[in-house]
Amino acid sequence: MITTLPGLYLVSVGVVKPASWIFGWSEHVVCSIGMLRFVNLLFSVGNFYLLYLLFRKVQPRSKAASSMQRILSTLALAVFPTLYFFNFLYYTEAGSIFFTLFAYLMCLYGNHKTSALLGFGGFMFRQTNIIWTVFCAGHVIAQKLTEAWKTELQKKKEERLPSVKGPFPEFRKILRFLLGYCMSFKNLSMLFLLTWPYILLVLAFCAFVAVNGGIVIGDRSNHEACLHFPQLFYFCSFTLLFSFPHLLSLTKIKTFLCLVWKRRIQFLVITLISIFLVWKFTYTHKYLLADNRHYTFYVWKRVFQRHGIVKYLLVPGYIFAGWSIADSLKSKSVFWNLMFFVCLFTSTVPQKLLEFRYFILPYVIYRVNIPLPPTSRLICELSCYALVNFLTFYIFLNKTFHWPDSQDIQRFMW
Repeated sequence: MITTLPGLYLVSVGVVKPASWIFGWSEHVVCSIGMLRFVNLLFSVGNFYLLYLLFRKVQPRSKAASSMQRILSTLALAVFPTLYFFNFLYYTEAGSIFFTLFAYLMCLYGNHKTSALLGFGGFMFRQTNIIWTVFCAGHVIAQKLTEAWKTELQKKKEERLPSVKGPFPEFRKILRFLLGYCMSFKNLSMLFLLTWPYILLVLAFCAFVAVNGGIVIGDRSNHEACLHFPQLFYFCSFTLLFSFPHLLSLTKIKTFLCLVWKRRIQFLVITLISIFLVWKFTYTHKYLLADNRHYTFYVWKRVFQRHGIVKYLLVPGYIFAGWSIADSLKSKSVFWNLMFFVCLFTSTVPQKLLEFRYFILPYVIYRVNIPLPPTSRLICELSCYALVNFLTFYIFLNKTFHWPDSQDIQRFMW
């Protein structure tokens, strides 16, 4: 039934074996539930430090208050409810986040061989983490494309070349630039020399898929890939909910409504496409309907199953959430955004099961890259996360129940 590679178990052996030799502890002690869960606590400490380093690297030091903002942002993400909860259980989340964030940090510092090696560590915890290793390569490519694009714009400005006419001029300009850039052997060879460690890792992943007969090991029948487009909508809603101090305000809503009115034809087309995707590509995994320990069971039962029309009525909310996320990333280059959203699509859409844990990694990468919010909003975010964590642990510890066909104690969890 285990569908991930044994990264967590190998690291656990690397921790508990030396402990048994040094302290003379018995196998019963070093392989106890508490000791194994302690491995994830070590990862959570590492994640806290990595998050702080990422905020220092990604967010420029422009204001006197930015140091406090980085610390508060680090604290907020460290206690991000979905991640924080699984730090105390023997799940792959903490180690998966650790290796992927470490790989991203090394990528930002230009240590691409180390980044790819750490990406392999992340892959050993969860196969889909290969996507975020590709994102690291995408980040390098986006940097070079942005530099070339700025040079191109400056050149056109100096030569006073006529602007592109017709519909979607910006899109056509970027597409024309990309085609021209990719036609240059010099550009492609430079990108290859920068990203070859990631390319080797992707080739190794392809070999694994070919030999294994798929990305999943173990219970393949319940983890089949499909085109579950609404997963993108669920992620946007999840992000809007947990980033509401930064994404939700009366001013933002007013700006969005004005934009909808100004570009009503475009938004009408987007709405119709979204409704079609919800209609044709909504899947309900049997685990979602069967396992009443998880919050997703109650979200699905009490929201989506209340009436057949509910899933369509939520579409305007999905569009607002998606726009808010894109708007919050407007400080990043168009090429960075392209890489991020391609990786987000690849990591979420093939998943048939609605599971909040699958959203943790893309959410953390998103949250690290938005501009540092004001201190007041960060305090609000941190307070809300602390409250959610308190309620989650209280329910987990005190509101137990039994299934009719089992004597084991069941607990509510993310």
